[in-house]
Amino acid sequence: MTKSELIDAITAGVDGLTKSKAENVLNVTLTAIMEAVAKGEGLNLVGFGSFSKGERGERLARNPRTGEEIKVEAAKTVKFKAGQRFREAVNQ
Repeated sequence: MTKSELIDAITAGVDGLTKSKAENVLNVTLTAIMEAVAKGEGLNLVGFGSFSKGERGERLARNPRTGEEIKVEAAKTVKFKAGQRFREAVNQ
């Protein structure tokens, strides 16, 4: 599903909602999620899942072409853990 398809689904599910307003709501929602996770607050949507900030440590890896060891810098990542209703919907 693309972002425009999601906007269409939101518009179809809410009477009287225009596509432009649905897009604005989606954009504000996604921005709020990104800002909360970036601050380290995380976000929990009961039944859907939770987003949190994670960290991946520095490590050594190998270049697959040359076999040369390279250092991969530490990085911050985003973690998502699916909620129970989400998992149940996927497993039907």
